[in-house]
Amino acid sequence: MERHIVAGVDGTAASLAAAHWAAREAQRRGVPLRLVHTWQLTPRPAASVPLGTTQAGWAAQTLDAEVGSVRAAHPGLRVDRQLVKHHSTVAALTEAAGDAELVVLGSHGLGVFAGYVLGSVSQRVVARSPRPVVLVRAGQGPTGEHLPAADGVSPEEIPETPYRDVVLGLDTSRPCDELIEFAFESARRRDARLHAIHVFSASSELTEDSRPEPVPGPELLAAQERAVVATLRPWCAKFPGVPVVETVAEGRVSAEIVRAATGASLLVVGRRTRDGRPGNHIGPVTHAVLHHVGCPVAVVPHG
Repeated sequence: MERHIVAGVDGTAASLAAAHWAAREAQRRGVPLRLVHTWQLTPRPAASVPLGTTQAGWAAQTLDAEVGSVRAAHPGLRVDRQLVKHHSTVAALTEAAGDAELVVLGSHGLGVFAGYVLGSVSQRVVARSPRPVVLVRAGQGPTGEHLPAADGVSPEEIPETPYRDVVLGLDTSRPCDELIEFAFESARRRDARLHAIHVFSASSELTEDSRPEPVPGPELLAAQERAVVATLRPWCAKFPGVPVVETVAEGRVSAEIVRAATGASLLVVGRRTRDGRPGNHIGPVTHAVLHHVGCPVAVVPHG
């Protein structure tokens, strides 16, 4: 089956930003891009549907507009279109994810009451997708992926302008190959530095009888640092061209990862799959960073 990237589009500024991010990623990977727009027939059309236009016609126009925008900006990229009539947008996008390398979706902002809104289509796709999902906020463009260019020149004018770091949220107690490999590959494609951050809490270190016991700060920190080095060592050998910087911090995991992702080109976090359990599960840390991180966030499912 042909490798490709899927981007879900709906005509909003956020979905357009996601479509263009997906196009840049498709070019980095050397694969086609498929833009997917879902719609459903409703008794009363949405207010956005112009008078005299059918719901099907408006859906086609919406998709054509985004396809045209992406093709104009990326003339060398193959961009396919897929218009899907489906009763559930989440189900349609999850099905489209099945044979894709990556799914890219938009978000509308940041903060507790905006951003990747609880219960939104994006979050539910993240929770169900069998493939990695990247969420891109409205207004995110190529400039945000690169370090500032000299003399204020746009990175679009100087393609070799270095990328900002790729940040990996790492848990050394349960390291995941899929997650770590995705982060290293993302950094390699960008010729960027990988910043791996591991966060721990001294209070979570237990004795054999499960009672908390104070642990000397320097000794515990050194042990955590050794664990990070040991976890990443085989990946550094596999990706010798990727420079790696490691951060080990004590504190709240979500807060430290959000801080580390400030100014990054991409944050990579995981979602542990739970076979047989109903509902949406993305984990508290991933849930928190989706609400508060400004850069694109890749959520990688793993066992």
